[in-house]
Amino acid sequence: MLDRSIGEFSRFLIIALGCLTLGFTTSEWSLTLILGLAAYLLSVLWQQHRFNRWLANGRRGPAPTAFGIWGEIYDDFYRMQRRHRREKQKLHAMLRRVQDSTSALREGIVALENGDHLAWWNPAAGELLGLQSSDQGQSLVNFVRDPGFVSYMHSEDNSPRGPLTLQAPGNEALHLQLEVTRYGKDEALVIVRDITRLHNLEQMRRDFVANVSHELRTPLTVIAGYLETLQSSDMAPPAWRRPLVQMEEQAARMTTLVNDLLLLARLETSERKSSDVSVDVRELMERVAREARSFSGDRHPVTVDCEGDCSIRGDASELHSAFANLAFNAVKYSPGNGEIQLRWWQDKDGGHFSVQDQGIGIDPIHIPRLTERFYRVDPGRSRDSGGTGLGLAIVKHVLLRHGAEMSVRSVPGQGSTFTLHFPSTKLEEKPSRALLQNEKADS
Repeated sequence: MLDRSIGEFSRFLIIALGCLTLGFTTSEWSLTLILGLAAYLLSVLWQQHRFNRWLANGRRGPAPTAFGIWGEIYDDFYRMQRRHRREKQKLHAMLRRVQDSTSALREGIVALENGDHLAWWNPAAGELLGLQSSDQGQSLVNFVRDPGFVSYMHSEDNSPRGPLTLQAPGNEALHLQLEVTRYGKDEALVIVRDITRLHNLEQMRRDFVANVSHELRTPLTVIAGYLETLQSSDMAPPAWRRPLVQMEEQAARMTTLVNDLLLLARLETSERKSSDVSVDVRELMERVAREARSFSGDRHPVTVDCEGDCSIRGDASELHSAFANLAFNAVKYSPGNGEIQLRWWQDKDGGHFSVQDQGIGIDPIHIPRLTERFYRVDPGRSRDSGGTGLGLAIVKHVLLRHGAEMSVRSVPGQGSTFTLHFPSTKLEEKPSRALLQNEKADS
């Protein structure tokens, strides 16, 4: 750029010296100098006018031709224009490849702008959500009116969330899974998957388990009744006593398994909010502790540590089932005289219930699968203790229905701690017992 400026300045000096020389020869040097400089200025203004007009026309066509510094400026802009066009063509080609590849996907993809307005979608998304080309620019919640999805899209919380499962708009037989990923300032990407087949298979499994479990209750009741009659009467020969006892134990075990299966089926198929009452945490913990002592035959000391007086909003029987399953597991997998501690405390994150034992512990590789149905860390020991392998699966479903989570901390040979974390929205503070007693005394 410096060389161009020096060259243009040299050209200006040459014009000025030429005008002075011509002026001295004609004795009109001042007029000649003025006319020469005016001509130079007019040429500069004319080149500037051509350049501005070219820019105003959107730089269509090649840049104007000129000499000197203006010619070099035109050449530079022309090269920049060609480079820009090449980059633009590459971007367009890349965009076309992305659109072609996403159009071939079986999953629906929807690009949103300005929060929840439709910017672009592939054919699969248009088919699953019933979108048409004229819908561009409209809000997605105008087409997907599921309350959970609407509340999520209108929420100011941009933290990642799990996928939402809902029925397809206008087609209740079609089940979709929507996963929203936000990026940029007000942009989002929605992945839409057709999970109808998986949903139907899961529903078939639930119906099968529920129906089979329900049908098994009657024959098990009959078998248990006859076994009890034979044991209580003198009709059975002495050699039958041991087989009858074993048959009664296995019938009781089958009854427990069927009851757990029915409970799981009910938790999976019933509405999320089947009951919403205030459950006193201290009373629930004391009740679970008494049941755990009875279950262990007073072989394990069970202590209760409840900080403050609090209640949980939810289903009383389900919460009792979750608390009791953890306490009974601690009894099953703890040696005799091993202390079991039930603890409740609260902090800024909500309320927490933990069951700590001094049992055999769990290897970390098993922890991610503990809540799976029939998963056993030690199959032989679980069968000896009468476990069904469904206790923690029931706990998981109860927590899902109450918006809670579970964490596990365990060291093999040193015991385990299972902690249930309830959000603060599920808690209700209660007046302290000392305050209630003082109020009664004053009255």
